[in-house]
Amino acid sequence: MKTLRIWFACSLGLAVTVMFGLDYGFLAILLPMFVLSNTDSFNMPLLMLILISAAWTTIQAMLLVDVLGGYPVIFLLAVALVFLVKSIAMTNKKTFLIGYMGIIIGSVILNLSTYPFIDIEDMAITIWVYCLLNIVICALAYWWFPSKKALDQPTTEQKSAEPSQAEETEAQPPQYVAENVFMVWFIAIVAFVTFQVFDLYDSSAAHASVLVILAPMSCAGALKMAKVRIIGTIMGCLAGLGMQLILGLWFDNAFLYWLLFTIAMGPFCYWQTQGPAKGAIAFSAMAALTVPMTTALSPGEKDAFFALLYRFSSIFVAVVIGAILIFVLQQCFEYRRRKTHSLLLEESSI
Repeated sequence: MKTLRIWFACSLGLAVTVMFGLDYGFLAILLPMFVLSNTDSFNMPLLMLILISAAWTTIQAMLLVDVLGGYPVIFLLAVALVFLVKSIAMTNKKTFLIGYMGIIIGSVILNLSTYPFIDIEDMAITIWVYCLLNIVICALAYWWFPSKKALDQPTTEQKSAEPSQAEETEAQPPQYVAENVFMVWFIAIVAFVTFQVFDLYDSSAAHASVLVILAPMSCAGALKMAKVRIIGTIMGCLAGLGMQLILGLWFDNAFLYWLLFTIAMGPFCYWQTQGPAKGAIAFSAMAALTVPMTTALSPGEKDAFFALLYRFSSIFVAVVIGAILIFVLQQCFEYRRRKTHSLLLEESSI
């Protein structure tokens, strides 16, 4: 029943974006998938938290750009401070989602908002609309496909490790918590500066991918998440290329486009219920499938073949570089701990 619930929500979200021609259609698919994969009953507090987090993050980004956009150095310092606050918020299970969404959405919006040809207000309003639509879609999904055993807490088969990772972070010694906060903050800042300096405004998916792997709030967990992200991206891009080949000259037909897209999403929706490992791969695959296929290929629009190839290559390079940076930080942290431990042993022996 859970698989059908997720599949129905993703299909309905796609149908709404196709009918009304909405931009950023992947949000209408990924947001319901995220919520329904992590809950077994209608969770209004979680849905409202997502809406509030998105609204606050977008408003904060717009204010930063409007007030400090003309002062690059001060703007960068303000962004660094905001990212630091959100990284600290990720260490608490009650504020984890606010910090995590703030890092991802905030980084992408702040990066794009510095380009004059991008309407940041329109993007913010679109995100708000999708968060509201997410509530409606999830409500309909639980109504049509109710859970036989509704639970107040998320299941143990969550694909996402956010709440549990936040709890583990809280239980860690202060030194490890500080290292995790620094790791998230450092990667977020390096990614933001890199995408600004090289004008990679068309690689927002790669930018977000680097930040997505930070969810485990640890170097070891982030490295594992990087592997999952790459595998999922390969699968999603292959599914998208298969859609492109099958649609061929018929991609102008909105119904066939929606039908084939829905069929392609089926296996990934099923994997969402098959444990955390498959669920994480499935979510990455859905992101790789939906982003190019709802932006580069839609009824009456252009071919998505090169968009899919570019998406995979950009995500692969970004995630690999991010994983290398995380590995270097991990080695630095371990060296520092060994050095501190040896100094303590020397002092105790004196």
